[in-house]
Amino acid sequence: RPERGAVSARGSRRRCAARRAGLALALRRPAAAQRSGAMGGPRGTAPGQQLRALFYVLPPGESSFRTVEEVPNYVEKSIPFFIAFIVLEFAVSWVQKRKLPGRINDGISSLSLGILSRLPDVLFRSVELISYIYVWNNYRLFELPWDSQWTWYLTLLGVDFAYYCFHRLSHEVNILWAAHQIHHSSEDYNLFTALRQSVLQKYTSWIFNLPMALFIPPSVFAVHLQFNLLYQFWIHTEVITNLGPLEWILNTPSHHRVHHGRNPYCIDKNYGGTLIIWDRIFGTFEAEDAKVVYGLTHPVNSFDPIMLQLRPLAHIWNTFWATPGFCNKLSVIFKGPGWGPGKPRLGLPEEIPVVTGKEVPFNPSVPGYLNCYAVVHFAVILDLYTELLGTVTMLSQGTILLRIAFIILSLTSFGLLMENKPKAGILEFIRCLIFVAGYKLGYLRSQFSSLGYAYEV
Repeated sequence: RPERGAVSARGSRRRCAARRAGLALALRRPAAAQRSGAMGGPRGTAPGQQLRALFYVLPPGESSFRTVEEVPNYVEKSIPFFIAFIVLEFAVSWVQKRKLPGRINDGISSLSLGILSRLPDVLFRSVELISYIYVWNNYRLFELPWDSQWTWYLTLLGVDFAYYCFHRLSHEVNILWAAHQIHHSSEDYNLFTALRQSVLQKYTSWIFNLPMALFIPPSVFAVHLQFNLLYQFWIHTEVITNLGPLEWILNTPSHHRVHHGRNPYCIDKNYGGTLIIWDRIFGTFEAEDAKVVYGLTHPVNSFDPIMLQLRPLAHIWNTFWATPGFCNKLSVIFKGPGWGPGKPRLGLPEEIPVVTGKEVPFNPSVPGYLNCYAVVHFAVILDLYTELLGTVTMLSQGTILLRIAFIILSLTSFGLLMENKPKAGILEFIRCLIFVAGYKLGYLRSQFSSLGYAYEV
């Protein structure tokens, strides 16, 4: 009947409009609101649930949501647990070995790279979630029920397999490795290393998740995307040796230590995020054997976060123009980092530098007072960064850009101080003048107003 057809057409238009509105809502939602828990509803926010989310043991009944807007920001809410576990790792390491699990310079470098990797999220929306919602709204083939346990466990496997594929290609494709190697550049292995991330990596990883958008609801995907990331935090440690039978199924600290090693037997092994089964299936698994030496096969020897981000890209650029032949130039970009004309796609294993076990990490001599200075001032920047995240929706674009620029300047200055560069003191003096001026004029703010005078001093 004509009137029924008209009603059906109107209903169809309303459904399409609702889909567009859902995507528009996700696009318009401020990035800081997503991070601060504006996505979250009443479930999944208790401390006990946050702790279980960190270990991927929050069951479907407590972590299933109808819409993306209801999904808690588990990552942001886990920050207190990050800090607590770092302190616990230091305590356990001291009891076990009578030494700390890392160094001040490397720890500050890792945290600086972690902050730097999150700064684009202040300005731009999450490309992983936005792209997923777009494909879901426009191209999905069918819809699995969001509240089904089968959907929950299928998404766990799907997200982890997508991570395995992306992670493996990040080691086997030179242009992807240029971004990912930042995470491997630390010569220590501790919970700080887990926070050492690339600015660029997230802009390629989202592609691998899109097949799931054809049938898995975005709300379920958003939960597991966070759980997979959180799980990989606690496996970056040396204080946990072996987890027994769990070693057969899960990615554990032992397996991931191999992944971070530069020993020849460790290269290009153990790519899994939560599960190690993918490595066992596809032949990339290697058990921990000889003592692992951490870092890159060719160490970068720098704590400057900007240099660490840009140097790999500069190396590819120079190699690209120095390599003869168009096909060879493309191979520089899309084959392995060890490739060269006449070599296999991933390079020659015999060219991997031999590890003797006597390697000395890059550790410039810095006076004790300078280490204390860097720690205190880094804590101030961490406070300013946290305050920026919490107030970004109330700030003008100019103020946001100014604060981001100051944070980048500060992290760079700390890196140069830790390297004891000759002109680092001049840059730090200029940075302090900018801080005092910005604080007096109200462009820089602490979340603790009582510390304003102490900060200026």
